[in-house]
Amino acid sequence: MSVPSSKKLPLILGAELDKLLTLPMTWLTLMGTFILHLVLAAAFTSIGLQGAAGTQRLLNIGFSSMGYLQAGFVMLGILAACSEYAGGQIRTTLTTMPWRGAQLFAKHLALAIISIPAAFIMVASGVLYTFIMMRDTVAVIEIDNIIKTVIGATGYLTLTTLLSSAMGAVLRRTTPALVIMLGYYYVVSPLVSDYLSSLRNYFPDTAGYYMYMPSFSDEINVLTPMQGAGISMLWTLFFITVAIVFYCKRDA
Repeated sequence: MSVPSSKKLPLILGAELDKLLTLPMTWLTLMGTFILHLVLAAAFTSIGLQGAAGTQRLLNIGFSSMGYLQAGFVMLGILAACSEYAGGQIRTTLTTMPWRGAQLFAKHLALAIISIPAAFIMVASGVLYTFIMMRDTVAVIEIDNIIKTVIGATGYLTLTTLLSSAMGAVLRRTTPALVIMLGYYYVVSPLVSDYLSSLRNYFPDTAGYYMYMPSFSDEINVLTPMQGAGISMLWTLFFITVAIVFYCKRDA
């Protein structure tokens, strides 16, 4: 009996959520990332406990571990995409859910549902810890600004997770995907941005930076948080589209 089109996506989404939530590596990756984030937040806060601090300084210190935190979400996205290929489970998935485009889209949607609260908790915990430890040195606190940056950082980590998952779906192998994504974020982008200063704001990681770290008024050639979010979303949607096209056209 065929399934009505209106019911396909909810059924597939439920199945993808169940797979991700029962995948041990999902929880191990999130737990490991959270613990490392708290350790780094404590270390950076300890170093920064000197002098008076305003909201911007508090955020700078609270987000000092973001560069390391994003590595955990890169791993989460890649593991979510590649886990089914390791043991050949992808054949079972495609047998029970032959609607390839809808299935991969639902996988990314399920990953976003998991990533958003996880990223929010981690980002907020780092900023909260910094605030608690520096509360005696903070002269003025702008709560609205802190909330906006926490939401922006949550969005950036979620988009990074989805982009990484799309790359994993294209390559279908965990190690090559990790090498490419981590190599880009930690080696290629920092090196290339020095030579392409006019274009670096359009890189997904640089654009994403402006989602949660507003620029100073005297800086030039910078993006607003909305512009950064728009560029990051375009990169993510592009890679997801490429992943779906590849997924639909080649054998499992």
